[in-house]
Amino acid sequence: MGQQHSTRDKPKAMYVLDKRCFSMIYGPDELTDIARLTRIDNQCYEPARLQTHPEALAEVEVIFSGWGGPRLDHTFLAHAPKLKALFYGAGSVSEIITEAAWQRGIAVTTAYAANAVPVVEYSLAAIIFSLKHVWRLAAETRAQRTFGSQEGIPGCYKTTVGLVSMGIVARLLAERLKTFDMHVLAFDPLLSAPQAAAMGITLCSLDELFRRSDLVSVHTPLLAETVGLITGKHIGSMKPGATLVNTARGQVINEPEMIDVLKRRSDLFAVLDVTHPEPPPADSPLFDMPNVLLTPHIAGSQGPECRRLGRLMITEFERWQQGKPLQWLVTRELASTSSHRPRAAAGV
Repeated sequence: MGQQHSTRDKPKAMYVLDKRCFSMIYGPDELTDIARLTRIDNQCYEPARLQTHPEALAEVEVIFSGWGGPRLDHTFLAHAPKLKALFYGAGSVSEIITEAAWQRGIAVTTAYAANAVPVVEYSLAAIIFSLKHVWRLAAETRAQRTFGSQEGIPGCYKTTVGLVSMGIVARLLAERLKTFDMHVLAFDPLLSAPQAAAMGITLCSLDELFRRSDLVSVHTPLLAETVGLITGKHIGSMKPGATLVNTARGQVINEPEMIDVLKRRSDLFAVLDVTHPEPPPADSPLFDMPNVLLTPHIAGSQGPECRRLGRLMITEFERWQQGKPLQWLVTRELASTSSHRPRAAAGV
């Protein structure tokens, strides 16, 4: 029989996030398990409410959060003197993490690995369909009411897929691609050749990756140094019939240059789940270009997929409660080179 814990042994917990996201991330099963493990009232407190009622934080030791979570700055932490850990049931913590949290020793862990799963699934589907030229042929079939030309279809056998930045999404995607007879190239200045070899991929420069790949899939975090990383020159150097897939952030690609190239190179195709801004302005040429497929930033967790995020945070909480290392802890070192890098507060 397992060890029994009294209510007094359970940490005082609170849900702090956007109310619209609360039930998406924490469903009935998650609420039940968290209530079993903690002292929590199952209410969702938005950060704005806590600004006017900060006394509610006085006894809180653990926060379960997600999109719209609290910024862990000096002011917030001053009202939460007993806070030890925050479990962020979403992706990047750049909007909430601060130096103050690290100085206080607050453990901040995130569900970005769980959020990566549907992005990998979307990317894999886009890769397979793109290498079969599904988007072009489907449009031609509808417009011409007959079958279009099947010439120049790369297919999946012995073709080359290039991955830009080897974060959690690209690493999981590379693992999935092992089941196909493809060559996988990667560009990532932070990845060593031995690490790449262990993943079964080949490192190369960004220029070489675009020249050699039948399809390029972008997974670069949005940082000051990655804005406009991919230029029109890169896209213009792609093979005839190649495809560009972006599920990262729109600002990573120089969008005006990309549009110019795609207008000149009707043989190229772009699958864009992200743009800048989102959505594009109503007069953006992206809506009318026959070699562009736009989707409304749906690669990440949608609907019931969001419950996976809450479930991972319960797993992380159990590890924390048992004194085990957190698997998805956000450290200064991790944040410095990833999408978790702290952002300045609004208005600063």
